[in-house]
Amino acid sequence: MGLYLFLYLLFVIGILSGIVLFRKNRIPRSDGAGRQAGAKLSVIIPARNEEKNLAFLLESLRAQSLQPHEIIVVDDGSEDRTRDVAAGFGVTIVQNPPLPPGWTGKTWAVWNGYLHASGDTFVFLDADIRLSPHALDSLLQLRSRTGGVISVVPFHHTEKFYERLALIPNILGIFAFTSPFERRNLRKGLYGSCILTTRHDYEQVGGHSSIRSEILDDLNLGAKYMEAGIGVTNFIGRGMVSFRMYPHGIKSELQGFGKGAVLSTAKLSPWTIVLIALWFIGLVCSAGTFFLWNTSWGIPLLAGYLLYMAHIGYLIKNVGKFGFVMPVLHILSTLFFLVVMLYSAYQVMFLGHVMWKDRAVDVGGHREP
Repeated sequence: MGLYLFLYLLFVIGILSGIVLFRKNRIPRSDGAGRQAGAKLSVIIPARNEEKNLAFLLESLRAQSLQPHEIIVVDDGSEDRTRDVAAGFGVTIVQNPPLPPGWTGKTWAVWNGYLHASGDTFVFLDADIRLSPHALDSLLQLRSRTGGVISVVPFHHTEKFYERLALIPNILGIFAFTSPFERRNLRKGLYGSCILTTRHDYEQVGGHSSIRSEILDDLNLGAKYMEAGIGVTNFIGRGMVSFRMYPHGIKSELQGFGKGAVLSTAKLSPWTIVLIALWFIGLVCSAGTFFLWNTSWGIPLLAGYLLYMAHIGYLIKNVGKFGFVMPVLHILSTLFFLVVMLYSAYQVMFLGHVMWKDRAVDVGGHREP
């Protein structure tokens, strides 16, 4: 009886940990005050083999209530029609020079976009981002209130079943970026898919050149801002900023989450790590109902599973579009995340590098050809 009580207590503590971690830190819609007179907004988009995503982003930029001063697409050695798609929208295209030693692919591409930019404010966007018509205006107004640099964890649109396996990794990511314990963390990170900063602040921290060799460029860039005394504020993108992360298949999804799953935990506040661990341990234990359903453990495990199902159903409204089945079968996404963690640990501990965009990047920051 005592062990059953312990299980119930574990599930309650896990859910309470998730409640503490999650903050509905959404982007308020602009009232037009973000349109600062004379402000020049440069949108910089690194793109490597993004023909399936880029058109959605550029179309959403064309529909913005606040039109940017310039849009720069950095073609990072694409082998598909990325450059042709960009040319069709009439944006500035920068052909990324060959990747030099000591740089990772994305930091090099973003840096070269910056070198060609003439604006006084930058928005760095991944090619899979999609913006609502008032997104840029709202982000500018928001930054004028918060100061410093801001980033957005996008709302995740999924279309295929394998994409929906990202449910648990996405929830854990939201926990990490909205945790109240990260506010004063001197290693506080940014979410790299959508970052807005002034030129002055970006140049003060050395921009992406200062984290040129880092795999987790966004997290380390945020730490550079914090070290310089420049505030870092993260928001969730529901209703404003969204993306479709991995339309190219489950291999890219595994690589995408695997490249930072283990390394990113070192950047978090100890309290954030503890509460995420408590939430996840309860989640994993609740999945035991599928294996012990016909034993005396079945009822408490089922109760935990249903409790987590309800909590995930609440969170999912701010995390992404995952359908109604995945919260019910969240065990599938839990198992996927365990595979991601094992794969990430294998790369870091045994291979010494991670794979992303067909490049092997050493954990120390150097890349293989």
